[in-house]
Amino acid sequence: MKPENVAHYLRKNPQFFVEYAEMLADVRIPHPYENRVISINERQMVSLREKNRLLQEKLHELISIGENNDMIGEKMHQLSVALMESNSLEEMLNRLNDSLRENFSIQQVIVRLWFLKDSPDNQQRPEFTPVSEAVRTAVESMAKPYCGPHLTDEIKQWFGDETPQLQSFSLIPLRRKHTFGLLVMGSPELERFYPDMGTLYLERLSELIAGALIRLGCWNIEAQVHELPRS
Repeated sequence: MKPENVAHYLRKNPQFFVEYAEMLADVRIPHPYENRVISINERQMVSLREKNRLLQEKLHELISIGENNDMIGEKMHQLSVALMESNSLEEMLNRLNDSLRENFSIQQVIVRLWFLKDSPDNQQRPEFTPVSEAVRTAVESMAKPYCGPHLTDEIKQWFGDETPQLQSFSLIPLRRKHTFGLLVMGSPELERFYPDMGTLYLERLSELIAGALIRLGCWNIEAQVHELPRS
């Protein structure tokens, strides 16, 4: 008789152990972690302790995730307030950069914006450095933020001398009805922005920034969006 047939029989006939109760005390099986044999009752206790240990580990993991999400949520709230209190485009961009560097420990932050209304003051900031049509088209086609180790050569150049030290990146499109910018964050840690990481907070960050930019009314998107071909 095969072992699986015995197991099937015992599952279907639990009264077997009622009729042969003495077997439960007599049967000895190997200890899973020690070089000795134990009773079925002892084996059940070992199994229960192992299940309890796994549940405890899972609980601690969930608590840690919750605490981490609470911290991120608080930082996102602080960033939201800072962006809402900004009264000019320059102030808003400065607060954004400060928050990402100080609260989120992201030292390499690049923002590029296009479809900006003509203004000599704005053109002096690096955020308004011209971006190629190829990059704009690629950003327009992104359904969600990208996380990983790869960047196009043009975007890599935006980081200047810091590029060789950076191992992972996040590219976040800035859009409402139309895409009008890109936020790029770089890290020397390979696992800071990895391909399978969740992007919920990055998407919310995009919405916060885009909303703040639109509120300041510096874009002439509807008049210029036809210049960028749709993918």
